[in-house]
Amino acid sequence: MPAADVLDRACADAVDLARTAAVHRAGVMGVGEHLGVFAEDVRVATHLFACTHPGYPGWAWQVTVARASRAKVVTVDEVTLMPGDGALLSPRWVPWAERIGAGDLAPGVIMPTPDDDPRVEPGFTAADLPPDADPAEWSQTRAVVAELGLGRERVLSPYGRDEAVERWITGDGGPDNAMTAQAPAHCETCAYFVALSGPLGRLFGACANQFSPSDAQVVSRDHGCGGHSDTVEAGHPEVPAAPVWDTVTVDTSIF
Repeated sequence: MPAADVLDRACADAVDLARTAAVHRAGVMGVGEHLGVFAEDVRVATHLFACTHPGYPGWAWQVTVARASRAKVVTVDEVTLMPGDGALLSPRWVPWAERIGAGDLAPGVIMPTPDDDPRVEPGFTAADLPPDADPAEWSQTRAVVAELGLGRERVLSPYGRDEAVERWITGDGGPDNAMTAQAPAHCETCAYFVALSGPLGRLFGACANQFSPSDAQVVSRDHGCGGHSDTVEAGHPEVPAAPVWDTVTVDTSIF
């Protein structure tokens, strides 16, 4: 029996048959020059043809042909379009949970919180329940927590808090920006500054000034803008200064 890697002569010579099959399959994608042929198995070979479509550089049509034992007729097995060396490929597929970024959530989009999310931790009273507890016990505990109103099942973990602090302090609501550099004073002395509760309140609050670009957003205490509540309008004198050229007084001496 011949070796599997020996190229069958009849299959190798079936270039026209392979090209016809490729053209039929390609349609508007186009079939270019014959790039070669190689053995797939005993009496099985694959012909390569360049793809001429401008959107598929480096891709090739692969037409696999075969010949039955003691038969003279070669038939087509399959036609596929495959990338070659240096072919233009789509980016590696990334799961949605890893692909979604800040601000990507839109109305109707649900983003579940994984059980192992480091940003949150158990927040109910039964915090000493082991992580590997039976799911039924967890379900029962959640039901009791909800019935008694003991609080949230999950709260922000120290990791999640530190991550938020770093993100907020380096963002537009932090101290290092042109808005703060030109502000008359910092947010912590402004009447429109509403401090957050808990540990984050030592650093951050929300802006309640509708004329500020930071309205309804988290700002740091050392942030600032031109709408500080202590900024007063410059006073105007009650008596206007005398005009340089009098166009009001009537000179009666000329009558």
